[in-house]
Order: sequence, then C-alpha cells, then structure tokens
Amino acid sequence: MTARALAGPIPLVDLSLQHEQVRDEIEEGFARVIATSAFIDGPDVEAFEREFAAYCGGGACVGVANGTDALELLLRSEGLDDGSEVVLPANTFVATAEAVVRAGLRPVLVDCDEYHLLDAAQLRGALTPRTGAVVAVHLYGQQADLAAVSAALAGRPVAVFEDAAQAHGSLRCGQGIAHGPGSSGAATSFYPGKNLGAFGDGGAVVTTDGARAERVRLLRNHGSPSKYVHTVLGFNSRLDTLQAVVLRAKLRHLAAWNDERRRTARLYDELLAGVDGVELPRTLPGNDHVWHLYVVQVDDRDAVLEELGRRGVRAGVHYPTPVHLQPAFASLGYRRGDFPVSERAAGRILSLPMYPGMTEEQVRAVVDALAAATT
Repeated sequence: MTARALAGPIPLVDLSLQHEQVRDEIEEGFARVIATSAFIDGPDVEAFEREFAAYCGGGACVGVANGTDALELLLRSEGLDDGSEVVLPANTFVATAEAVVRAGLRPVLVDCDEYHLLDAAQLRGALTPRTGAVVAVHLYGQQADLAAVSAALAGRPVAVFEDAAQAHGSLRCGQGIAHGPGSSGAATSFYPGKNLGAFGDGGAVVTTDGARAERVRLLRNHGSPSKYVHTVLGFNSRLDTLQAVVLRAKLRHLAAWNDERRRTARLYDELLAGVDGVELPRTLPGNDHVWHLYVVQVDDRDAVLEELGRRGVRAGVHYPTPVHLQPAFASLGYRRGDFPVSERAAGRILSLPMYPGMTEEQVRAVVDALAAATT
C-alpha cells in the first residue's frame, strides 16, 4: 500500500469539532452561572447528576472534582478496614491503583485477558481473607465482564466496583455502567479527552445504592450534611458548576458522538484487515463498545510510533508500563514476568487517532501511514 500525503498532521484527539457544536449552549450556561454567582453546587450540578444517572440507566450520580477522587470516595464508602486488599488489573492507568492506596487500602494485581480487561479466571487465586473489594476496569471503551467477576467471587462478601473512566455510554448485555451483575457502583472521569469530557477536570460516582450515594455526597463535601456541621472527616471534591454546564451540553450529543466513534472503528477494522503485522482490537462478546481508544498491536511498536509521527500521524500508547512495574508501586513486591499478558501488550499496543468528526479521508491516511510504517 502506498502512503498518501497528508494535508496536515492528524491528531490523536481533536476536540474542536465537538466544541463548535456546543459553543452557544455553553456560553449561555456560563453567562447564567456568572449572573447568579452559583459557582459551587449550583443548580446545573444537580441537573447534570440527574441527567447522567438517567443516561446510565437510572440510580444516583454524585459529581466530584475528578475521576481519581471518584474512585477513592467510592472505595471509602464501603468502610473497609485500613490495609484491606483491593484486586485490580495490572494494565490500567496508574490512577486506579493510586486511588486504592489513597483510600488506605492495598492493591493486589491480576493479569489481563485478550481483550485487555481483568482476567476473571485469575481473580480467584488473588483472593485472601483480607480481600475487601475488586475494581473492574472498563478499558478503551468496553466493559469488563462483571458476571464472570461475580462468579469468581463465589459468594464472598467482596464489593465489586467499576473504573468506568473510559466507558461513557458503553453497554454490557444491555446494561450501562453501575448496572452490571454484582456492581456496587462505578467511578468515572470527565477529563477533557474522554468520550464525555469537561473543559478541565471532573468526575462522578454512579450507583444504584441510594445509601452509598449519600455517603459519597457526605465525603465529597468535608463530611458535612449541613452547613458548619461535620459528622465525618471528608474532602473538598465537588464538581465545579461551570464544568457541569459543559457536561450537560455535551451529554446531549454523546450518543451521536459514540455512534461516530463506532463508524470510525468499523472503517479501521475494514481497512486494516489486510495489513500485515497489525493485530486488530477485539470486542468481548456481549459488549457495545464506545471506542474511547482504538488500540492495535504491532511489533517494534516504538519504531512504528516514531515513523507514524514522521508521517504526520499523532498516535499514542495506553499504557507503556503496567502498574506493577511503576516505581511508585515497587513496594507491592511484584517483578517483571509476574503478569506476562499485560507486559507483552504494554510493548505492542498502539492507539490510533479516534474522535467524533474524524473523516474517512483521515482514517484512510492513518491506515496508509501505519501500513508503510509496519513494512
């Protein structure tokens, strides 16, 4: 395949097209907030919480400052003893493990499967009498198999939480985040590049457990059920009202934007099917993928990444170093070779440009450049 010339660099993510579609609504919302000075816990925060909970299939949503806080607060809502163990996959962004440690708990890692998701078959071997929770990470836009996780727990009193930062709008067997078998709640992020992204940091906890939602509400606001009354030690982790305005505007477009991502993924699948040396992403049966990232695998990944950049394609790697090999988590005692599937993937994964509004011409140009880079 002959690589065609690009009119300009193709970014990994381009948010400008989204922003043009919601510009007027956001400007009107900002003006409303400024006029009323409702900057903290304003009406738009409560409205967004209702709307996002409904989008996920019902229950409650609690907006917080960022996705890492969301997972920490969700873990703290369980009331686990200090040092309790939390099982999570080795291949995830470091924030998943970071939130566990910040909550006073100990990460216990397991390997991933062929879908880059937590390998439920290995979960049972990681359980001990100190296991208090499992965090199933929904990675790249598809959900982990909560039914398999619940089966592996075999009735143990272990909470199952979801890291859903990359899964806005995804479904598994028709169920949205926080609604799968055995789920006690999901934590998500609204970092700008997510499928549903703010104009800065933001996050939320989604749960069908009303009492848990109230505990998170208490914790996010200095442990205060009412002004100047503080019943528990909490945090300052509230969703900014201006960010809620942005999220409300974008939420109305999220289904259409996810459909655009799916169309782009199908085109990638079609065009890359005949490209030697490129392993396509796999979707776990039963999942409705929302393609936060389109992740292929190639040999000599770093050289391919460099060549793509030379050809004007801004690809990425999510993630080059599994949690157990990060210096910050050396104290966990894991070594190279402990999680071979995650380690092999970390050296081969390559995220191709993916965003709503990406044109067929751009996709074809990325495929041409990748084909040239892998030959």
